Parts: sequence; structure tokens; C-alpha cells
Amino acid sequence: MTDHMIRVLTLDGAIRVSVAATTFLVEEVRRRQQTDPTATVAVGRLATAAALMGSLLKGEQRIGLTVEGNGPLQRIQAETDALGHVRATLKVAHAGLPPRDGRFDVAGAIGHAGFLHVIKDLDLKEPYRGMVQLVSSEIAEDLAYYFTTSEQTPSSVALGVELGQQAEVVAAGGFLLQLMPDADETVVERLSEHLAKLPPTTRMLRQGLSPEAIAERLLESYPYRILGSTELKFTCNCSQRQTLNMLRTLGADELDRLIEEDGGASVTCEYCKEVYTVTANVLGQLRASL
Repeated sequence: MTDHMIRVLTLDGAIRVSVAATTFLVEEVRRRQQTDPTATVAVGRLATAAALMGSLLKGEQRIGLTVEGNGPLQRIQAETDALGHVRATLKVAHAGLPPRDGRFDVAGAIGHAGFLHVIKDLDLKEPYRGMVQLVSSEIAEDLAYYFTTSEQTPSSVALGVELGQQAEVVAAGGFLLQLMPDADETVVERLSEHLAKLPPTTRMLRQGLSPEAIAERLLESYPYRILGSTELKFTCNCSQRQTLNMLRTLGADELDRLIEEDGGASVTCEYCKEVYTVTANVLGQLRASL
């Protein structure tokens, strides 16, 4: 089953759901970032969260999520667009924490004090910026809290990453379920009871359930229609041109130092780990253009 996401709306317009399978996407992030198991689960959850939030975008819009905490990982970032292109990175790739109560200690790796930042580029003059304090540092609960408090949209979020014996990603995915203004209190109560009885998303994925089948489990008593499906994949938009533009912002003095002392520059993309080498001659051309 390829990584993809579906968008669903109940026929009465009361419930909106996005369900994503992100196994290969998260494994690619793990491979590039060389994360330890706990860090893999943490960044995988955030990458899945970004993919799910991409279902709310259109056109050239983009969204970025950043989790900052006082734990060993310090900062995790993930970005996506409306086309399912997702990338993610961490400031520190190794949490160095043992499992806690049989589970990966994601909250300990992130830290119990910190913030979730949401930046939306909606093709307006300025991007939208939202921020909430972390409530659990498990990411799913923090994202649900953001939607409920910052966007006034009651939401349920599930994010999961399961690892194999070699610490590889064998299942990853999640769902974003949101109540629209037309939903009444009875819907809220019935959904809460129903969702509490469902197995974890990764278990359903391991059982071979597709996002379509998981949506059916989520909304088994509500008629719905599928609005669309989007392929998800790791994609980084870094380039040599972006690297040169970044180097240009360093200013004349720093470019002179790189030319004289280092004989050039080497820049590594924090997301895909691609290395861009810039010669002293090219740096000289940048210097002359200032």
C-alpha cells in the first residue's frame, strides 16, 4: 500500500476527516536524519501531522509545524504543501531515552515545557502564525489542543509510528477528525465513545487496513463521501539557488572570510541532508554582486 491521504465529509456536513498512511514517508525521514528509535517516533508523528494538515490547503499554500521543548530533541520541524510533499527534520537526532512503561518516551524526548508553532502560508501578504503551549508533548494531543483553542474547531487527532526489530518504520499514519459548526452535542458524545473503542491507527495499518478502510471504521454510523485522495511522499525543495541566496545574506565580511580562510563553503540541507559545495570563485561572484 502506497502512502496516501484521503479527505472525507459526512453527508450532513457535520464531520470532516482526513486519514493518512505515512509509513514510507516516515522511513525516508528516519533514513535521512539517522534518528534513534524515540526520535524516529517523535519526528514521524510530526511529519504525519503536517501531512494531515496539508488536507486543509489548496493551490500554492504551505504549512509548517515546529515543536520546541526542553527535552533532548530540542526542536522538531515538518512542512508540507497541498500536493502531499512533506519534509521533516530535528535539531538533535538522538533522544537517548529508554522506553517508558513499554512505550517510546516521546514526551520526555520533547520535554514537558515548550510550544507548538503553526505557520500557514496562505498566499496572503503575511503568513498566519499560531502558537500554543504543549499540553502533553505527545504531539497528537497538542495539535488537537491547537485546533480547539486557536481555530475554535473541536478536533480529535491520532498519530502513530511503529518500529521493527531493526528500528525501521513498519507502520505510520494517523487521522484528523474535526467537528463542523453544524455538529450537535449528541454527535460529540457518540464520537468520543466510539473513538475510545478503536485500536491504534498503526495497528489497523499493520492489519492491512487502508486509509479508506480506517475512515470507514471511524465513521461507521455516519454516511459520508470521499472528497479526494492525495499521494504522500518525502520531497525537499532545497536547491543550489537557495543556497546561494542564503550565502548572499551573510554579507561582504563573512563572504570574504569564507573565501580567504575556508576557500569556499559547504552547506548541508537540514531536511534532506543534501550537501551543496560552493567554490571560492562563486563566492567571489556573490561578493561582487553586493
